[in-house]
Parts: sequence; structure tokens; C-alpha cells
Amino acid sequence: MQGSTKIQIQDVVAPIDRRLYGSFIEQLGRAVYTGIYQPDHPTADSDGFRTDVIDAVKTLNVPLIRYPGGNFLSQYRWEDGIGPKSQRPVRLDLAWRELETNQFGLHEFMRWADKVNAVPNMAVNLGTRGIQAAADLVEYCNFPKGTYLSDLRRQNGAEHPFAIKTWCLGNEMDGPWEIGAKSAGEYAHLANETAKAMRRVDDTLELVACGSSSMDNPTFGNWEETVLDACYDNVDYLSLHRYYGYYNDDDPTELDNFLGKNHDLDDFIKGVVAMCDAVKARKRSTKTINLSFDEWNVWYHSNDADTQVTPWQVGPHLLEDIYNFEDALLIGSLLMTLLRNADRVKIACLAQLVNVIAPIMTDENGGIWRQSIFYPFMQVANYGQGVVLTDHSTSSTYNSREFTDVAYLDTVTTYDAATQTVTVFAENKHQTETLDFELNFGELMIDRLLDATQFYGYDVKADNRDGHMQLQPLPARTDTHHANTKLQPLSWNVLRFKLRD
Repeated sequence: MQGSTKIQIQDVVAPIDRRLYGSFIEQLGRAVYTGIYQPDHPTADSDGFRTDVIDAVKTLNVPLIRYPGGNFLSQYRWEDGIGPKSQRPVRLDLAWRELETNQFGLHEFMRWADKVNAVPNMAVNLGTRGIQAAADLVEYCNFPKGTYLSDLRRQNGAEHPFAIKTWCLGNEMDGPWEIGAKSAGEYAHLANETAKAMRRVDDTLELVACGSSSMDNPTFGNWEETVLDACYDNVDYLSLHRYYGYYNDDDPTELDNFLGKNHDLDDFIKGVVAMCDAVKARKRSTKTINLSFDEWNVWYHSNDADTQVTPWQVGPHLLEDIYNFEDALLIGSLLMTLLRNADRVKIACLAQLVNVIAPIMTDENGGIWRQSIFYPFMQVANYGQGVVLTDHSTSSTYNSREFTDVAYLDTVTTYDAATQTVTVFAENKHQTETLDFELNFGELMIDRLLDATQFYGYDVKADNRDGHMQLQPLPARTDTHHANTKLQPLSWNVLRFKLRD
């Protein structure tokens, strides 16, 4: 089987917004407690943060982290997580039926985010709270000094403003599971008025309005139209959420269909873009609303086990999917799909980061381990820099139960002009055949092959709890204008080239 791609650095889809490689920490399960925060752990620093987790997050190179939720957000009082820890209240978390001690709150998150070299994507509660609480939080975080709330922040140890720029206006407000769920009209009005108030405090904010929590919801489409009709002038992004797995009629042996689910993601993105642009045209606006895909991942392994968890614990084992090799292959394809849509998807958050449907897992009494999905995310976040190039690849295709014309060769190319580096991400979805892969650089001249790796050879249902999964060298040949390699069946591959100046 053969496949090829042509590299044309002048043929650009869009610059890559680094926030495309964001992630998500929610006060849920062990994401925070015994995840990123465990003061009695041997690796804990003076703030109680696990330094082994900090090192792993820095390896992933996550630039932006959404916080504090998620469903947790919709009944959260942000004031509970500030001030002396001895005076912070213990609350019932109605979203996940946990006990929230509030020993980790706003200041702790900001210090932790700084240590992992990430900026926050802060979210405000529009479930049980609203306009004033949101404006107060912006004032507390971003106003320099001289008011009650800004001086309270300084009293609590943060002399300088947090200067948080990206804010989510609630979470999944269309979902009947959400505390304080709303109709489209109710949410649209509240979100617009909240956006106005927040911007009165800080007019530099970038605001994300809630889109549908799932394209499967019966209100999908009507929700987007109603929300954007009210909020268009006062928000910058519309959110999307989507998770993948073996659902409904899926057969867990139906690997060809599972690996084709990136087509669903592409259709979802293009559909929501069309909705945004339809409202733009109707309003005769010159402003373009872009997308924040602030929850995405594979999520299905832990669903049955979670129903057995005793409620009202602190940091229970919830949503701890153990990912296998086929999940890593799908994550690679989903990342490439996000890159191919980088002209409109500017923010994306892998949900989540530690322990809860996450690439990083911790042992309360030991170390950490990397899930299978850690590897493709790490490589794309570290090497997918600069601009995305238009895809000029060819390969044979297949049809699955849900999808047609799925390319066996799934690939995307990025170009970083600052370093004259071309990076090619490529996946072979064929289950048995090796793919002869040719890269044609045209008039461009290859200076050298910087690196070539492959992630393959594991049973599709195998996970990485024993730490045996690793990236391996990928043999490749280059001349001045071409490169050739063989992509193994069911493999994730990355090739990086330095061009001649």
C-alpha cells in the first residue's frame, strides 16, 4: 500500500494558536486532590503540589488550562477557595456528589499554572450564580488595586493582578444534568448581560459562550442560533464539547469504525462554523466568531465503574479511564483534525489532564505513569508549531459502518518559519498492511532529518499501566527534495525536517 504528501509551505491553512493544545483541570475525582495537589506526598513542594506531576505536565507542553469546571462550576462559589485555608468551608459538590474541602482554590491554581508554564482559561458560574459574581471575580483577579476585591486579592498574597484573559461563560448550560440548566433564551440573555458586566471591569477579556454540550442534544443548532443572536457582539468564541468511544451500536471489535471517528469531529466543527457564519451574515457583521473546543477526548472506559462509587468522599476515584493503544491512535487523528481546522478552532482543551480521563495518572502512595494517549498529545503540542499547511496527501481509502472514504494515511504538516522546521504527523490506519510513504518537498531543499519516531506494535486493547509503551525510531531515507519511509500497520508517526536557508 502506498501514500504520499506534497509539502508546499506557501499553501497555508492558518497560523497555529498555541491554545489549541490546552487542557482542563476540574475539581472532580482525583484531578486535584492526590492529583496535582497532595501536601503529604514525598514529591510535594512548599505549596503542596506534586513535582512529579508538574514535570509530566511540562513535558506535555500544555499552554492553557481550563478551570474549575466542568459540571463542578455550576454550583461553585469562587470565594470559598480564597483566604486562609483554616477558614475555608467544606461544601457539598452537587455535580459529582463529593465533598469539596476548598484547600485548593483560585490562588493555588494560579501558582500551579505558573509552575507548569500555562495560562488559565477561567470559567464563571452561570448555573446557580450570575452577573454580579462573575464581575466580582474579574475584579478580584484583574483589577490592580484600590477596591475592596482587588485589595482582598493583595491581602491574600497576590500583589499583582492575575491578568486572566480567557473566560468561559458557564458550562454545558443546555445539559439537563447541569445544576441550573437553562433554555437557550435564558442562557443567551444571561450570558450577554454577564459579558457586558465583565467587560466593564476589564475590556481586554476574551469570552467564550456555551455552545451545545453535544451535537446529539435535541436543541443542537437552535441553541447555537439563539445564543449567538443575543451574544454575538459581546463574545469572541463559541464552545464545542465532544467525546468518543464505543457507544450505542458500536462493536468493541469494530476498529475500522472507531478509527474513523475523526470524520465525525470534522463534520461537527464545520457544522458549527457554518452556524456562526450564518448569524454573522444575517447580522451583516464584520466580526468572526471562532471556536473553543474546550472539552474533547476519548471517554467510555470508566462509565460503569463510576456508578459504584460511594458519594460524599474527598477525591474519590471517578472517571479514571485506563486508555489503550487504539485510543492513542484515535487521539492522534483527532489532534490532526483540530490542526486541519486551525483557521477557526483557536482554543481546545483535552479533558482532562490528571487522573480524570487523563494522559497522566498518579498513585497516591507512589509515582506517576503515562497513559497511551500521552505520547501523540505530547508530540503534537511540542512540535506542531508555526502554521498548518494545506493537506496534499494521497492514499487509498475504506468505508466503515458510519464513515465513507476514510483515508488509510491520515496526515497533517506544520511549518515553523522561525526555525525552518517542517513537521509531518502521519498515521497508518490499516490493520495489516505497511504503507510506503513518500514526502515530496518540491523546490524546497531538505537540510537534514531532525527526528523520526513511530508508536506501534502494541495490541489495540493493551494499556500502559506497566510502562512498556514508548516511542521508537522510525527508519527514513532522505535526499535533497524527498523523504521515504514505511509506516507500520496501526502506527502513529512523526517526522521533523530542517530546511536549507
